[in-house]
Amino acid sequence: MKKSSMTLVNPCKYAFLILALSLTACGQEKGNKESQPTAQTESIAPDIDLNAAVMGGNLDAVQQHIKAGTDLNKKEALSGSTPLITAITFEKDEIADALIDAGADLSIKNNDGSTALHVAAFFCRVESVQKLIDAGADKTIKNNYGATARETITAPFEQMKPIYEMMQQQLAPVGLQIDIAEVEKTRPVIAMMLQ
Repeated sequence: MKKSSMTLVNPCKYAFLILALSLTACGQEKGNKESQPTAQTESIAPDIDLNAAVMGGNLDAVQQHIKAGTDLNKKEALSGSTPLITAITFEKDEIADALIDAGADLSIKNNDGSTALHVAAFFCRVESVQKLIDAGADKTIKNNYGATARETITAPFEQMKPIYEMMQQQLAPVGLQIDIAEVEKTRPVIAMMLQ
């Protein structure tokens, strides 16, 4: 097998991301089982943690956090993902939109140095990529491996396919859905969007 001298992304470097996302997602609850129904005001955050609300797809709780002034950029401890990065990873589009509209910081990096734009590009989330570009996301930020969001998807698909397959297998139980054929088809579109 001939190796390209222009390979920008070493697929093995995503192993940490896979492990971190797996551990993060497995530790999240779909909701706070102990919370009692209470009257919510605009200044009181809900009992459910913001990251747990994102993982559970609880848009109402996320909106309550926004109204209450909760730190929208608070990183999750294991992966360093912000609520926005998590929302994009797990394709919680309405939540991602709400966080972007509420002013979530688009330049914060997770533990592997990826911003929300890196994650949206890598998972080929076309609408999220466009929303982030429209909101002014910096396309020139590099992750810990020296790659911009565009460069994370320009490596040959054959090299990246096993990474997508492994991530799907590991994270499907917590809600990650990756259509491999769609990702392959969409990567060139994302690359053009990020030029």
